[in-house]
Amino acid sequence: MTEMTGPKTTGLKMDARALQRFLSAEFLQVAEDFTLDRVDMDGLTVRMTVADRHLRPGGTVSGPSMFALADVGVYLAILSRIGPVALAVTTNCSIDFMRKPVAGADLICEVRILKLGRALAVGDCLLRSEGDARPVARATLTYSIPSVS
Repeated sequence: MTEMTGPKTTGLKMDARALQRFLSAEFLQVAEDFTLDRVDMDGLTVRMTVADRHLRPGGTVSGPSMFALADVGVYLAILSRIGPVALAVTTNCSIDFMRKPVAGADLICEVRILKLGRALAVGDCLLRSEGDARPVARATLTYSIPSVS
């Protein structure tokens, strides 16, 4: 995890450490798969450490694993802005798979929040293999944010 300081982090409710702790507490079953490389007001970068359990026949990363990376990425980007709201849920996802990920490389997901409203948030993701600038997938996700009273 990288340190976060400066103007791009002003306004965040959760930094990389807080998000990683939240993930470990609330989603222990997958927390070890994901590491935050960057969190700021522009979005975040989350890494999936690819293991055998993420592969499909033929040795490439499975679609469900890439979906999980995009979903976790947008979820954490939203929480970085609104705080620890565990019950924010995915309501829609569109994902385009563009090319086969590089074998043996971690997957990197760059997330931008396009809209953050009171009830809905929309995020955009670009997934790539570490060391390769070409995208392997692109996803847009919508989240429902529960009212907090």
